Amino acid sequence: MPATPTLPPHMMAFQQAGLWEDKTIADWARVRANDMPDTVVFPNDPSQPTYRGMLSDAEALTRSLMAMGLCAGDVISFQTPNWVEAAVINLAAALGGFVINPIVTIYRDAEVRHMLADCRAKVFFVAETFRNFDYAAMAGRIRPDLPDLQHVVYVRHGERALSQNELAYEHLVEGGRALHTALPVVDPNSIKLLLYTSGTTGHPKAVLHSHNTLARVAKVSAVHANLTLPEITLMPSPVTHISGYSGGLEKPFLINARTILMESWNAQDAIDLIERYNIASTVAATPFLKELAELAVQTGKTLPSFKRFACGGAAVPSDLVKAANHSFANPCAFRVYGSSEVPLVTQGFSAEFDPDNAAETDGQVIDYEVRIVDEAMNDVPDGSEGEILARGPSMFMGYADPQQTREALTEDGFFKTGDLGMLLPAGGLTITGRKKDLIIRGGENISAKEIEDALLSHPAVADCAVVAMPHDRLGEGVCVFVVRRDGHDLTAENLLQHIGQSGLAKQKYPEHTEFTDTLPRTASGKIRKDVLRETIRQIVSSAS
Repeated sequence: MPATPTLPPHMMAFQQAGLWEDKTIADWARVRANDMPDTVVFPNDPSQPTYRGMLSDAEALTRSLMAMGLCAGDVISFQTPNWVEAAVINLAAALGGFVINPIVTIYRDAEVRHMLADCRAKVFFVAETFRNFDYAAMAGRIRPDLPDLQHVVYVRHGERALSQNELAYEHLVEGGRALHTALPVVDPNSIKLLLYTSGTTGHPKAVLHSHNTLARVAKVSAVHANLTLPEITLMPSPVTHISGYSGGLEKPFLINARTILMESWNAQDAIDLIERYNIASTVAATPFLKELAELAVQTGKTLPSFKRFACGGAAVPSDLVKAANHSFANPCAFRVYGSSEVPLVTQGFSAEFDPDNAAETDGQVIDYEVRIVDEAMNDVPDGSEGEILARGPSMFMGYADPQQTREALTEDGFFKTGDLGMLLPAGGLTITGRKKDLIIRGGENISAKEIEDALLSHPAVADCAVVAMPHDRLGEGVCVFVVRRDGHDLTAENLLQHIGQSGLAKQKYPEHTEFTDTLPRTASGKIRKDVLRETIRQIVSSAS
């Protein structure tokens, strides 16, 4: 990663227009630590971390990393739950000019190995164990394949002995307090975040954001929502996702908010936290809204402090939004749309003043230019369906692979989202479908091709196709259509075992398998996935 930034052409106009504040999260952390040193940032954490304390920990960690030889532009990865240590690691990266690479905790050997190798991470911060999975053992298995990885650092280190090049997060923080190395001056236009997102090719794409682009998201959101600060936000989404990262780790420093981090989602725990801390807002995927609203009705909890539930990351049924808004004292649920490349293209219509638009559309376009185009890249009239193109000062700097960037952007800098939608005269955007061959399972983007590649390596699989299927709780699930090779016996259980041996994360395992003699194809030989999606939709519908 280059330490000295060169703004890509599609970002130059935003700099010239003065749309960025040209400050890093480290700059804002120093402001908070000076103005409100003893304010607790994450109120539900037992350590009661303050602005002054977190800045001190992050500075110590940065100096330890610099003493280990890390320089501005080097990549550090972390794979932890929603722990306060993730916020310190993120702040330390900003202080040192390092590029931070969050990795979702559900990823296993195959995904983590690929990401660490691709970004050439120098340091990997990881939980030793979490939810009965041994991350330390995983790190040991993949370490020989990662020549650039210099150190594995365990967060919340236990009793296990540390081997060569293994370190403990706590030791680095404490050791850094004795160091007085001068910290670098970091350019806000330098690359800050490298975040992998599932691609249709089967290989995750490395999305790059600068300090300026990410800060813009939080600042514009606060203004649009007319926040009364300091506001308390519930963060159940993983801080290794763009929404959890921005809203959980960055927001408290950028706009003087407070965050309640949830290590694991549980609707009853969420209600308890909302009541205890008078939480005003959250951003999360469809299952979270559904379960919170249902439990609120069952328990008679109307959650009067709750003002905003921004719901996105997966299909959000309009009936769910309407039901949720009848469940709470304040009609607070609305749909939003965005991605890692273009965070929060829409910020939602407030259910308080526009309940129909809050339920029926994916929100009001804020701080972005949006075009809807046909196959020939011609703009279509409002109300007509086409591919969504978006351009704005919060958009990504590009992918780590320049060729992927060229393919993803138009000549005038619009990002081709691969999503289908329509613009409404009132300024709303409605998502109608996807061009991209992705499955969105509970807010997680899953590459169909990645699973297909794993299945096709089975000797008994002649052909296969992976498509999204309806799922009551998660919105979409994984369905596979399989053509057996002649003379081979093959069961769904065989396929699950094979997928497991491939090292893919469990959320990518097929939830339904259909064996078939042939797959429907176009005249040019392309598999008709639209036909397969309709087939499984009918199967699920008839079974319910």
